[in-house]
Amino acid sequence: MARIIAVANQKGGVGKTTTAVNLAAALARTPKRVLLADLDPQGNATMGSGIDKRELEASVTDVLLGEATPQQAVVRCEDGYDLLPGNIDLTAAELQLMDADNREGRLKAALETLAGGYDFIVIDCPPSLSILTLNALTAADSVLVPMQCEYYALEGLSALLDTINALKGRLNPQLEIEGVLRTMFDVRNNLANAVSAELTQHFGDLVFRTIIPRNVRLAEAPSHGQSIIGYDKASRGGVAYLGLAGEVLRRQRERDQQRKEKAA
Repeated sequence: MARIIAVANQKGGVGKTTTAVNLAAALARTPKRVLLADLDPQGNATMGSGIDKRELEASVTDVLLGEATPQQAVVRCEDGYDLLPGNIDLTAAELQLMDADNREGRLKAALETLAGGYDFIVIDCPPSLSILTLNALTAADSVLVPMQCEYYALEGLSALLDTINALKGRLNPQLEIEGVLRTMFDVRNNLANAVSAELTQHFGDLVFRTIIPRNVRLAEAPSHGQSIIGYDKASRGGVAYLGLAGEVLRRQRERDQQRKEKAA
């Protein structure tokens, strides 16, 4: 069964979609079978994967509303992973889901029909605690939190962790933190270095060792409809996301080993 990772942060502009797309592409190169689900109405993960969000035959909206099966909506991307695409129709889906039965569990039900075909499912969440984000967190095994090392970052992270703990009690008791990822990092910035040190001190092993730098090639890749792995994997950004994929795989191996030891 697939490990389902929701990439989430209630704060926008922290590299969330960049992380979702590039983690999916990096894991696909390892090679693992990977599905990326775009749950953000902006559809940036879809466009960044080389799929035109304006010309979808079926999307994650249709899946959530029961108008298409997940298998009908999934498309293959050049970077080696599959995509459950999203677009602005998700905004209308949010309104329709408000009064629907099992409204927080729609995505989980859909992904359960796909999970056997993948090693990892990565979900790109919108930058808000909406019904779409609740669907992602209900379906997920863990949450990967991208964050910039800036003044308000720790406060925002604490709020997100409180939200996750509240959700665990009501919707998904198994939900855990995959890790905290420092993004858009500039080593010349003294504040960034100070926040990074404080983050590591507070959260310890939850903080990924990999740090995603500010990188021009990383910013260019989406305009070409590619991940950084497909666009320039030798760039600083490409090397960083390959390193992140390695950490995610290592943590998964450690969890599997712990399960085996408990079973024995």
